[in-house]
Amino acid sequence: MREEEKKPTSKIRRILKQRWALSAIYIASAAIILAAAFLLQNSFDDSANDGKEDSAETGKNYDQPSVEVNSNLETIKMPVANADKTVIKKQFYDVNADEKAQEEALVFYNNRYEQNKGIDIAMEDGKAFDVKASLSGNVTKVQDDALLGNLIEVEHEDGVVTRYQSVKDIKVAVGDKVKQGQAIATAGKSQINEEAGVHVHFEIRKDNIALNPIDFVDKQASAIQSATETEGSTLEDSKTEKEETPAVEESETGTDETPAVDETEEGTDLESGTDKEGSTPGEDSTEKSDSLKDSLNQSN
Repeated sequence: MREEEKKPTSKIRRILKQRWALSAIYIASAAIILAAAFLLQNSFDDSANDGKEDSAETGKNYDQPSVEVNSNLETIKMPVANADKTVIKKQFYDVNADEKAQEEALVFYNNRYEQNKGIDIAMEDGKAFDVKASLSGNVTKVQDDALLGNLIEVEHEDGVVTRYQSVKDIKVAVGDKVKQGQAIATAGKSQINEEAGVHVHFEIRKDNIALNPIDFVDKQASAIQSATETEGSTLEDSKTEKEETPAVEESETGTDETPAVDETEEGTDLESGTDKEGSTPGEDSTEKSDSLKDSLNQSN
């Protein structure tokens, strides 16, 4: 038994005593280590690739929303290439402006005065120019109209619409998507505002309410929403005040005081043929008559 147990041990010792034994052991160990390192590296590469693919897919999911956000945040531009070389022939009619500014913003046509719902833009030299899209959007209306000088309407988000009138050589059609700065037509003339010459009538509307384009040029389109919300609350307050004021005046006037005084004074004045200031009734009606300008302002 002892001799049999010693035989395997003696064989291993004999092999180890050989010159090539240690070299073979080193080479085998190195091969095992390299194989293990290679397997580990491949596993790390696979996990890294999986992470890249996941991040790429995540990036794809955010591509479309980012484009929409950028579109919403576009800065409103004048509908011309060189705004510095333009003049405004007629301003927007602002109900809060002074009397002179309101008169200058009236358009006279066919013996009637109309409030200007936009601004009329022309070149300083009076020449024709390309009309550019002020904002990116969808073309919803293209209309031939000799009175207005043709019309293009572009719809944007949140109920915002831009209108371009007095144009010719129209380059877009209904359903087209236009980008900001894209040429959509050429400036022309209109019958309703012949004094402006070659120009483009530019409007900005929110929920079909005309706004002053000058107030929003070089501002983000989102400014229109906040401005209309503030303006809407102000208009509601002013309407409420106007509705309440006549009722207060009627209650203050009373039927017992004023009629009695008026009847007495009128009876005395009619007998003498003059009023309290010594003028005749005919002269008094002349003084109360309004000028054409005032009547137009009141009608507006």
